[in-house]
Amino acid sequence: MVSSSQASATEAPRHRVVIVGGGFGGLHTAKHLSKSRYDVTLLDKRNFQLFQPLLYQVATGALTIGDIAIPQRVVLRKAANVTCLTATAYDIDPERRVVLHEYGELAYDTLVVATGVKHHYFGKDEWRAFAPGLKTAEHAIEMRRKIFGAFERAEMTDDPQLRDELLTFVIVGGGPTGVELAGAIGELAQKVMVRDFRRIDSRDARVLLVEGAPQVLPAFDEKLRVAARRHLEALGVKVITSTMVENVDAEGVRIRSGDTVTDIRARTVLWAAGVRASLFGQVLTERLGVPLDRGGRVRVAPDCSLPGHPDIFVIGDLARLTDARGREVPGLAPAAIQQGRYVAATLKRRANKKVALKPFYYRDLGSMAVIGMNRAVGDLRAFKVTGTFAWFLWAFVHIRALIDGSQRVRVFVQWFWKYLTRRVGDRLVTGAPTSTKTLRAERLDSPPPTPKP
Repeated sequence: MVSSSQASATEAPRHRVVIVGGGFGGLHTAKHLSKSRYDVTLLDKRNFQLFQPLLYQVATGALTIGDIAIPQRVVLRKAANVTCLTATAYDIDPERRVVLHEYGELAYDTLVVATGVKHHYFGKDEWRAFAPGLKTAEHAIEMRRKIFGAFERAEMTDDPQLRDELLTFVIVGGGPTGVELAGAIGELAQKVMVRDFRRIDSRDARVLLVEGAPQVLPAFDEKLRVAARRHLEALGVKVITSTMVENVDAEGVRIRSGDTVTDIRARTVLWAAGVRASLFGQVLTERLGVPLDRGGRVRVAPDCSLPGHPDIFVIGDLARLTDARGREVPGLAPAAIQQGRYVAATLKRRANKKVALKPFYYRDLGSMAVIGMNRAVGDLRAFKVTGTFAWFLWAFVHIRALIDGSQRVRVFVQWFWKYLTRRVGDRLVTGAPTSTKTLRAERLDSPPPTPKP
């Protein structure tokens, strides 16, 4: 027979952990809470985890979305205590301990917020319509459409000025994303697509990288910044530094360097200049009064929890965290992964009533940026690398970091084929084409031509 105490223990509700955001931080928290004593729910507006460091390769045709994205429920299929839900969370009620989402609400005992970042246009959000950024699968497909669509239109036009505008590509921001985008487009134009067109020469394309700091990759070592610029220029990229963007519109960009203002006519402008924390940080401020920094990030305690709210954790790019050594933790994928594992370990220790973990310690493995085939720079703390060796090391690190084994195989095969043939696999111009009905309607609505005398 089962005693009454055993029955009550059996029927006691399990502790509910709700994780909002299924990126690096959220997914790794859920993964490391599998087979724990918690009931875990992973809530994300998309049903897949995206490997953002390789997103630029989707935008430039080297990989497909399927190569770098995987449904969260596939990763967590063996975690019987984890449920994956697809919905957009927009608010929380800390008094009732519920998360509000587009289809209802979700109760929690412990909340982990890992909603990441969005693009930051520094108060000029209207520029978004003309200069897409690169944070989501949709952004990558939009960029790919603009990049390869520009070459297709240039092949078609007989107007030399329009052709020049179509073959001018401006990337705003000289950090890792901007450098990688510029290098990939330069390689496409100078090496990959040279024989693909009949009326244009892809090598006539101009790729301009605009950066406000004196050099690209401002967070890297001086030697690596110089090497990165040299690699970019070898691919035909014009690097414009100490220059700010004053305007972006359908015709191009206006830039200022000192007292000199220049208008650049370009039909493709890509944004890589800055990011801002997601709007969920504002939600936490309104509901809990937690402070935000200038970038919209939430200031958290050394254990990644909100000060005064030990039941709520914020991790990843949304968190402003100083680690055990007094260093600010950067908004990088390795940091989010480590924070996810740390929070999962903290919750397990709480369940087992063990002593709390020491404050979070970030293990900094360094940073890398790739600039076309056989060109990369890396600051790995113990040593610095450039050139071909850096490129192979970068490839190894990124393949190893993919969360699923099948992804690793697909990306390896794609890169190996590209390395041997110099061919890019996915240059499809997809999404939002102008329909025949729209063209016909515009034609019918336009005034008839004036008859000749």
